[in-house]
Amino acid sequence: MKGKDPRMDDERIDELLAKLDLPAKVRLISGAGLFRMAGDPSIGLAEMPISDGPSGVRGESMDDPEPSVSLPSGTAVAATWDPELLTEIGALIAAEARRKNVYAVLGPTINLHRSPLGGRHFESFSEDPLLTAEMAAAYVRSVQEHGVSACPKHYVANDSETERYSVDVQVSDRALRELYLYPFERAVGAGAWMIMDSYNGVNGAAMSDNPLLDEPLKGEWEFDGVVVSDWGGVRTTAAAAGGTDLCMPGPPMLWGEPLLAALEAGEVPEAAIDEKVRRILRFALRVGALDAEPLPTPGFTENEARNLVRRFTTQSMVLVRNDGTLPLRPGTTVAVLGPSAAEPRIMGGGSATVIPTHVSTPLAGLRAVLPVTHTPGVRLIEGLIAAPKELVTDPELGTPGVRVRYFDGETEIGSRHRSTAHIVLLGDELASRATHMELHARLRADTAGDWQLGFGGTGRMRLDIDGVAVLEEDVVDAAGDPVAALMEPPQRSVTRTLTEGQEIDVRVTVAVPEALPGLGVLLAFLLGIERPRRPKDEEFAAAVELARNAEVAVVLVGTSEKIESEGTDRTSLRLPDRQDELVAAVAAVNPRTVVVVNSGAPVEMPWRDDVAAVLLSWFPGQEFGDALANVLTGVVEPGGRLPTTWPKTIDEVPVLDTTPEQGVLAYTEDIHIGYRAWLRAGTEPAYPFGHGLGYTTWSSEDLRVSDRTASITVSNTGDRTGKQVFQAYLSRPGSAIDRPVRWLAGFTAVTLDPGQSRTVDITLPRRAFEHWTPDGWAIEPGSFTVHVGTSVADLPHTTTLN
Repeated sequence: MKGKDPRMDDERIDELLAKLDLPAKVRLISGAGLFRMAGDPSIGLAEMPISDGPSGVRGESMDDPEPSVSLPSGTAVAATWDPELLTEIGALIAAEARRKNVYAVLGPTINLHRSPLGGRHFESFSEDPLLTAEMAAAYVRSVQEHGVSACPKHYVANDSETERYSVDVQVSDRALRELYLYPFERAVGAGAWMIMDSYNGVNGAAMSDNPLLDEPLKGEWEFDGVVVSDWGGVRTTAAAAGGTDLCMPGPPMLWGEPLLAALEAGEVPEAAIDEKVRRILRFALRVGALDAEPLPTPGFTENEARNLVRRFTTQSMVLVRNDGTLPLRPGTTVAVLGPSAAEPRIMGGGSATVIPTHVSTPLAGLRAVLPVTHTPGVRLIEGLIAAPKELVTDPELGTPGVRVRYFDGETEIGSRHRSTAHIVLLGDELASRATHMELHARLRADTAGDWQLGFGGTGRMRLDIDGVAVLEEDVVDAAGDPVAALMEPPQRSVTRTLTEGQEIDVRVTVAVPEALPGLGVLLAFLLGIERPRRPKDEEFAAAVELARNAEVAVVLVGTSEKIESEGTDRTSLRLPDRQDELVAAVAAVNPRTVVVVNSGAPVEMPWRDDVAAVLLSWFPGQEFGDALANVLTGVVEPGGRLPTTWPKTIDEVPVLDTTPEQGVLAYTEDIHIGYRAWLRAGTEPAYPFGHGLGYTTWSSEDLRVSDRTASITVSNTGDRTGKQVFQAYLSRPGSAIDRPVRWLAGFTAVTLDPGQSRTVDITLPRRAFEHWTPDGWAIEPGSFTVHVGTSVADLPHTTTLN
């Protein structure tokens, strides 16, 4: 999306650029804060806050006082296989951004699922470049339609987290063009106003100063927006001569005074700085930060947002197995078991984290519609969790949340309400003037028994209960990882016996550390709890007994924020703790066992053939429970299909490695990742790419292909409305070049009423037939086979296209 007359915008930009001296230009190409782009009042340029955004718009701070709408993870988004749904979600994202005064949302994450061990697998869309590209383009268009910038990331080949700051990815030009660059190419074609480059290097050059920023991004693709660094991704002052336009975060360090000196010495050309400023000014015009009002965005009430997210979540859930047990009939007695029933994971860890307005748990959702018994059976989370919002009250306001106070000695210098008991401060100005801080709340026990009460954090800390100091210690981070200390700080606790409904006054005090140069104060601390628990074996046996006495057992298993998170790759695909054992034991006493897998990425499921049904929920966002209840009881169908292959065991995964050797991660598989690699290996996974079941039946016939459009007549032959995703793949038997066995070329999602038929068209883009050569894109002459069906392994219709 560009101005009505780009020439007028360019003239305005040149006029504004001429008014800026060199120090002013240099200020604009580095952040003014941790999540804020610099402004310049002399030319009417406002500062522009930006926010992380793959799973919701957080705002400028990690513990934003205004809660956010928590959206399903990237894998869940792609599992809908429905770009049209993103039109509505994009409007909600834009509305959330405007509500928080945010000009750019740092998302979507459009790296590929090269290995299921990738730590940010949950945040990215798919293993397939075309599915990723279609969803990315729809995301960009739908958000930017409302005057808020999207920012696809991370350009490029940031597909794993091990040694992410230093790893050099070695990958062929063909694999880059056909796989890893293609989603970015489509995002640029959709009009992206900002692109984030990545920490890693590619083929010997760091991405913040890599030739790929010039070609193909700014050259061949004609990207005229801003290339922003990942936070801390710029390593040198000299990189200012390269393709990154905006160095984040601020205030300026490498690109501040050192850059002015380099310009004066002629080491960096001023023309390079001018080009960066032009791009930033063009961006400001687009988002309404230059003497203009931002474009109006749609308004959403809380109920409208909840209803939209709930519907989107149901469309992302993938039913991979069902013997007819689902949907559950009214009145079915259900034992709701597993660690994710009452304490689900709605999002992955790291920068995708938001503080949700509320969380609908599976236990609460199912209790609202069915007779339910519950116990977890096993506990996934060991140690303290941040006190949930529903258990804490701000003593000053009397509303859910906590009170955070800032002190300089004995003098209180500030006070703020927070909706979370896990406080994360990055560059907080008030904290830089404080000697210590206090988190104060009224805590209500919702269960009788022995509670663990404590704090998480580092430095000098104290816990007071009802005015008495019960715990005081200088806590040291033994791991020495400052980022981990922010997200998962060390914990200390005491035991207190509480009655149900009892309220106590709790204060956590922490000394404020010294500010870091250019970053300010980095501090995290929490008020933590652990509810009363039965002994582990007793708890496990209780879950099995509940399953034995119920008509249906629903077991919710999953991973955790520590297992799937930015900054670290997984080392296993097994569910942690005794979850597999729990499922097997429950299935042994109740053949109508339904397993819901609450993970953002594939896990091993050794019990999958021994249970009645398996439903994948991903990290589903704030409406998890109500959406799950609607799906399990048949109010709606599970609308998702697999955007990535799920293996039987880790040993069978054909592309797995995420660990560099001597700083290099070689993509030796070339263009064969995901289902392409599985087909090449001839190994059958647990569930193939594109697979998913519903609650009705379908037939299809009469495949025809003309002018690169596949047409097929489809019918809903069941007794209820349903959704199906029809997928078209290409193959080229006897090709003279190395190709996948087959590859996705197009798809369409179809919803039909019972007995309804329709002829649907699937566009097969020219790029699907092309391959990359040293001379550019080419099409091998001859015939391609077109395959159409409902997964990469279920393609009953074929025809030939010349």
